[in-house]
Amino acid sequence: MASRSPDLPPTRVALWRSLKLGYRAEPLLIVVAGVTTIAAAVPDALFALGLKLLADAVVAGDNRTLVAAAAALGALTAASWLLRLVSERANRRFADRSTVVIESHVARLQASVASIEHHERPDYLDRLSILRDQVFTLNHLYGALFVTAGAVLRLVVTIALLMSLHPGLLLLGLLAVPTVVVSTWRAGAERVAEERGAPQLRLARHLFALGTTAPPGKELRVSGVGPRLITDRSAAWRRWYDTVAAARWVSAWWQTASWALFGAAYVGAVAFVAAVIDGSPGDVLLVLAAGSRLSQYVGQTVQEANFLRGFWLDASRRLAWLEDYAAAHRKRADLPVPTRLTDGIRLEGVSFRYPGTERLVLDDVDVLLPAGAVVAVVGENGAGKSTLVKLLCRFYEPSAGRILIDSADLSHMPVEQWRERIAGAFQDFFRFELPTQHSVGLGDLERLEQTPAVEVAVDRAGARDVIDRLPHGLNTQLGPTWPDGVEVSFGQWQKLALARGFMRDEPLLLVLDEPTAALDAETEHALFERYADAARSRDGAATGRVTILVSHRFSTVRMADLIVVLDGARVVEFGTHDDLVARGGQYAELYGIQAAGYR
Repeated sequence: MASRSPDLPPTRVALWRSLKLGYRAEPLLIVVAGVTTIAAAVPDALFALGLKLLADAVVAGDNRTLVAAAAALGALTAASWLLRLVSERANRRFADRSTVVIESHVARLQASVASIEHHERPDYLDRLSILRDQVFTLNHLYGALFVTAGAVLRLVVTIALLMSLHPGLLLLGLLAVPTVVVSTWRAGAERVAEERGAPQLRLARHLFALGTTAPPGKELRVSGVGPRLITDRSAAWRRWYDTVAAARWVSAWWQTASWALFGAAYVGAVAFVAAVIDGSPGDVLLVLAAGSRLSQYVGQTVQEANFLRGFWLDASRRLAWLEDYAAAHRKRADLPVPTRLTDGIRLEGVSFRYPGTERLVLDDVDVLLPAGAVVAVVGENGAGKSTLVKLLCRFYEPSAGRILIDSADLSHMPVEQWRERIAGAFQDFFRFELPTQHSVGLGDLERLEQTPAVEVAVDRAGARDVIDRLPHGLNTQLGPTWPDGVEVSFGQWQKLALARGFMRDEPLLLVLDEPTAALDAETEHALFERYADAARSRDGAATGRVTILVSHRFSTVRMADLIVVLDGARVVEFGTHDDLVARGGQYAELYGIQAAGYR
């Protein structure tokens, strides 16, 4: 059964964590911002009381009370201005200070996850896509929370003033509750609809990027697929919009009905005080002022609560989910990574299915990769070759079985330390548009600035010709979109990626997952032959390095000490080239087909 995306943490949990994160960032600023923002609501709410006292003093001819009421109104106005000014400055400064902290926190969380599951599962990608859109403004969560708290306090004070005239006026406050409930529900309902339509919105953005960015430009023009992209993008956006619009229309009708009910209650309250309880002119003025402000305060409270729940709190819940996800992937690490391999890497009954799917990509794989050996993994597309590499690099954990490093369970070793002993290159390499030395040197951060180490890696990868053609050698900026940057071909990028993978001198595991697809067969063969010889040399033997080679070219594969043949997610054969050819099995058949193509 396919696994389901875990639910987002409760709002109260997410909010508390966000507050702690903000407090750690700037403890004094967050306190000042919170206190002044909430306190600024009180003078505004008490203004109606000042008007009542002023009106009653005018009618009674009480000059002393008149002067006191006028002074109180002036003081309330000044206090409101001053508190809002301090609140605005404090919130703005706190938002600026907390931005870097929050963004760094999110980046650190994603980088700390050993698995790459969250980069490949569609449901996780949707969730992270929304979080990425929101994270750059998540720093305003705190200001929104304080404003909402102040709005609620102002609403409570206003209702208390109305009830001081007659307890029955509590009904006016109670009839404001449906507007709050409906509006709060409306935000949640619309957010659920947006989450449900997130895959379509992500597809629309992807199609827009395809049609407006440079990499796919040539193929789009040759194939003439541009108009189709526009049509598909519009259709995807429409599917997203129709889902969200339907939820918005339903919620809008409910909100209209709740506000109509409150409006009728306000008119009734004014008539009740003026005619039924025979209130003083000050009482009527208080109801007029407080009642009219009550509708304003309810609107502000609802708006802030809407904004807080519909955006900031959802963002904080996704952030809390990412924190939980990262914490759940911090495995127990009670075994050290060995300094050298003596036995090798053994896969015992390893099975694996990608999260959210039911099909086994690897099924009961049981094989030893001997220390010091060059191991080739072959098989048709979809046989599980790259998945095997991902498990060895601990991008995923096996669904069943275990991987042993010299008889020690790999899952109990610190993943960061294990990856420090891995080197190599992958077919889906990334183009780091940096100065060439840094683009290569990223393969070993400690030696990023060490030019001799980078030069050695370049020679190992056979990339010297690439460096010699660059206008400033290793100091050349890669990428034509940067100042003085240069464009290099796909094959040149691939050689630079290989060099990056060869930066580490003493890896325990060297992974070469079809990293030379853009190179010709002769160049690939020469490269791997040279590196296989290095793996078998005294330096390679000193660490017991296991070299994993994934390639479709059997002229390269045949040099391996051990060849593992995958088919249908299972290991169907393993042995040397000569043994497998003599056996006449699947490997021999594939080798014969490819050899015939070269003849």
